Amino acid sequence: QVDRYLYHMRLSEDVLLDVMARFQAEMVKGLGRDTNPTATVKMLPSFVRSLPDGSEKGDFLAVDLGGSQFRAHQVKVSEDGKQSSQLESKFYPTPKEVIQGNGAELFDYVADCLLDFMETKNLKHKKLPLGFTFSFPCKQTKLEEGFLLAWTKHFRVRGVQDTDVVSSLRKALQKHKANIEVLSLVNDTVGTMMTCGYDDQRCEVGLIIGTGTNACYMEEMRHIDLVEGDEGRMCINTEWGAFGDDGGLDDLRTEFDRELDLGSLNPGKQLFEKMISSLYLGELVRLILLKMTKEGLLFNGKVSTALLTKGKIEMKHVSAMEKYKEGLSNTKEILTELNLFPSEEDCIAVQHVCTIVSFRSANLCAAALAAILTRLRENKKLLRMRTTVGIDGGLYKTHPQYAKRLHKVVRRLVPDCDVRFVLSVSGSGKGAAMVTAVAYRLAAQRKQIDAALAPFLLSQETLREVKNKMRTELEYGLKRETQASATVKMLPTYVCGTPDGTEKGKFLALDLGGTNFRVLLVKIRTGRRRSVRMYNKIFAIPLEIMQGTGEELFDHIVQCIADFLEYMGIKGARLPLGFTFSFPCRQASIDKGTLVGWTKGFKATDCEGEDVVDMLREAIRRRNEFDLDIVAVVNDTVGTMMTCGYEDPNCEIGLIAGTGSNVCYMEDMKNIEIVEGNKGKMCINTEWGGFGDNGCIDNIRTKYDEEVDEGSLNPGKQRYEKMTSGMYLGEIVRQILIDLTKQGLLFRGQISESLRKRGIFETKFLSQIESDRLALLQVRQILQQLGLDSTCDDSIIVKEVCGAVSKRAAQLCGAGLAAIVEKKRENQGVEHLQITVGVDGTLYKLHPHFSRVLRETVKELAPRCDVTFMLSEDGSGKGAALITAVAKRLHNVGQK
Repeated sequence: QVDRYLYHMRLSEDVLLDVMARFQAEMVKGLGRDTNPTATVKMLPSFVRSLPDGSEKGDFLAVDLGGSQFRAHQVKVSEDGKQSSQLESKFYPTPKEVIQGNGAELFDYVADCLLDFMETKNLKHKKLPLGFTFSFPCKQTKLEEGFLLAWTKHFRVRGVQDTDVVSSLRKALQKHKANIEVLSLVNDTVGTMMTCGYDDQRCEVGLIIGTGTNACYMEEMRHIDLVEGDEGRMCINTEWGAFGDDGGLDDLRTEFDRELDLGSLNPGKQLFEKMISSLYLGELVRLILLKMTKEGLLFNGKVSTALLTKGKIEMKHVSAMEKYKEGLSNTKEILTELNLFPSEEDCIAVQHVCTIVSFRSANLCAAALAAILTRLRENKKLLRMRTTVGIDGGLYKTHPQYAKRLHKVVRRLVPDCDVRFVLSVSGSGKGAAMVTAVAYRLAAQRKQIDAALAPFLLSQETLREVKNKMRTELEYGLKRETQASATVKMLPTYVCGTPDGTEKGKFLALDLGGTNFRVLLVKIRTGRRRSVRMYNKIFAIPLEIMQGTGEELFDHIVQCIADFLEYMGIKGARLPLGFTFSFPCRQASIDKGTLVGWTKGFKATDCEGEDVVDMLREAIRRRNEFDLDIVAVVNDTVGTMMTCGYEDPNCEIGLIAGTGSNVCYMEDMKNIEIVEGNKGKMCINTEWGGFGDNGCIDNIRTKYDEEVDEGSLNPGKQRYEKMTSGMYLGEIVRQILIDLTKQGLLFRGQISESLRKRGIFETKFLSQIESDRLALLQVRQILQQLGLDSTCDDSIIVKEVCGAVSKRAAQLCGAGLAAIVEKKRENQGVEHLQITVGVDGTLYKLHPHFSRVLRETVKELAPRCDVTFMLSEDGSGKGAALITAVAKRLHNVGQK
């Protein structure tokens, strides 16, 4: 009979899955800036950005306002190897005149109780941080500020709605001359999550099922439109009690729900809460029993005063009647006390009504919780997720069946989530202290991180100083008397022209400058169908050859050329060859290049001070299989400029921003004292990587730069390159991460074996980590590949470190380039210069922000130069062929 009567309260699994989907849709609505105003589930940002990590410590106060009692707490958090927290509390009543009076009286009362508590605990002499648990919906704009949206739970205090409750409490404390600093405002749900999170770091959901009901969880910042920024996570207080206030649950609400709502203090509001929370379940049972009695289905149709009196049946009665182990004795006793004199059948029926009402509450609660868990799992892109839900509230704690029912239904609705439920023992008060402790920890950590990264933040003034110093060093390199001691070597390349479009023929090109070596065949056509076609093959250079003897290195190169010529079927042809050799060379002519010193990890012996063209010719002779006409030895930077110059005659600067860092540009012959002749221009390979080797930029070098330099193959050399090039940026990041880990700011203070490995943090990881499209979850995955088990907070810090290192690199590179474009402008004697820079290199091409920061820096430091950046398509190989073609053309012109 009861089953038939309460048929609509029994919810099938399909219905619960539907409720789950509806709740998910409301969550999305609540998170969107445009849709939030019409969402019933308000999804309020709490500004709690981090869970406890166990390193919190200190003494904290907490106050807890939100129920029939007001509580003050002292929480001692210690980290002495075994994290622990002690809680001492005192309860104060919240009199009716206070909870239905005015705001000033309420906050005066809270301040009075707090001072009494401090006196009791002998704390008046201490200045303690306080966390304020305020269990009503608030709109927060920061952690220590919250504007009350609406009172719930029978509170009706005048003059508080739409005001900041923290500043009201601060005013009351100042009036009482209390030495207390209010640091955080916390909802009781958030407090519950934080309390459980201190003991179980997987806890990322908080749930209250008591007088009121609510849930909070850790949401990805990128999904929260209501708050600026997209890094990390923030706890969202769902305020789910209002779910259905727009009619979204009308098909599930029964006549009893409607009657209960009409008789409540806030008709039409908090409809979901009215179907779930203990404040209303007893009343719901009363309305059902009253109707059943009136219809003669109970108590022989006799309606007692108790059934007619609102609030007479409370949740404690419902809980007691559902203690099945005690049979019907509890039910009979309670009903008799209410003057209902039941028969055994009445007792069974009433017990059944209580079961259906409380079971429906657990079912609805489980559906909404399942929606949150599903969202968490999807945010993390996991097929299966382990997580913990922290729970508090009288209904969950005292009802004999509720917890078991809730757990069972949640697990049925989300089979792909392994959920652990943890009861919050000291609940929201301790939680508020935990939020404050975490805020305290984060503020201290922020200071330490800022201090570590401060030397990487370069002011405009500092960058201008770098530009001016670079200009001075360029001049030293060009002058005969200072060139020998100059750090920026300004090497003449004997490339005296850029392509004019008449170049044609077949050319070979070699490209040596990194761990790979390429051989290319380049066919250049002229006229209307002007084109450059290329065929190439890549060969690896093993480490033992990079660091073996010079003879072995050049024999390996010639072996690769032989393979390529055979592969292309041109072994007999004597083709002109351009040799891109991306290491500092002193040239005496276009086909003579003496190696000044190896860079980029090369260490082959008997090469420095030798002519690399001669070494290549010797190796070709040793093999005695083919002959080649080596016309030009070219730096990759020059190759890049020539490639772009073929497309744009305005291109007179080449920049490499990749494994290494370098620039070349067309300088007026009259300024190059170390070469005879004053007519025309010649390309100068600056070899600017050595800028600063004389100590002139030591003021901007950090301790991390020094560590990277000391651990490199060439300590004390190429200092500018070590601050700007891809070969070293990852290593700088690794040094910073080690330092921050030692300070306990990362990876729980544990330096993993992988983090100790030099070179483990490649520059490609910087590019990946800094990608705007990359969620922190993917950042964590990259760090896991490196053997670094990171939290969400760790990922944010790592991303910040990468950003600081790469931004500085781009700015320094921009400052150096600004010095060169300014010099070009002065050479031409123009007020405003238009020029193109040909660029190549993985850092420029692949890093998400490097190119933008570089361009912005040049614009700021050289405002009278309009600089176009042109990406070089296959710079160094094609460039070598073009230089060979230009050299052949100029040679032919000279002969004529």
